[in-house]
Amino acid sequence: MKSITIKGSERESVGKVSTKALRNAGAVPCVLYGGNQAVHFSADAAAFKNLVYTPNAHTVVIELGKGKSFNAILQDIQVHPVSDKILHIDFFQLFDDKEITMEVPVKIVGTSKGVLAGGVLRLNTRKLKVKALPKNLPDFVEADITPLEMGNKLYVTKVGTPDYKIMHPENTVVAQVRISRAAMKAAQEAAKAAKAPAKGKKK
Repeated sequence: MKSITIKGSERESVGKVSTKALRNAGAVPCVLYGGNQAVHFSADAAAFKNLVYTPNAHTVVIELGKGKSFNAILQDIQVHPVSDKILHIDFFQLFDDKEITMEVPVKIVGTSKGVLAGGVLRLNTRKLKVKALPKNLPDFVEADITPLEMGNKLYVTKVGTPDYKIMHPENTVVAQVRISRAAMKAAQEAAKAAKAPAKGKKK
């Protein structure tokens, strides 16, 4: 999985006054959990642009100076309800020998037979939770829709690789090909035509 580097500095004070001052200065207060103790730090709001405002999943390298560096993933984010300004971010520290669970996007590949026949593709699940060692975390879960006929569903059991475990029930639908209105109408008209008596045929 691709990684983004966030350069920040540790916080000496974590009270409301200092937090407000940080935000007024254009910085975001953050906390790193998962280690022996929580690490409070801050970084410029612009540093989070490629991490927060993207559909892609990333791991994070947090550099706090003086040789302090941590591998992590974004765990939670608080934004202002009106301005969408980032108010606070929680990170979770990664360790090479410990599995981690995170959401990654689904990437559709292939061309469905059902879509070629007039069906409509619906992506039911845009992100999936996966569990893996940090080195095995995927950038995305590939979902091949090529075999799907009209009316078929692609279940979570048909996607993924042995490198990670998908943390969803086996009946979770990733994508499906629904019958379009045009295709449904054509099928109904064909059925009516098949039932109608041929012209000129005696009863």
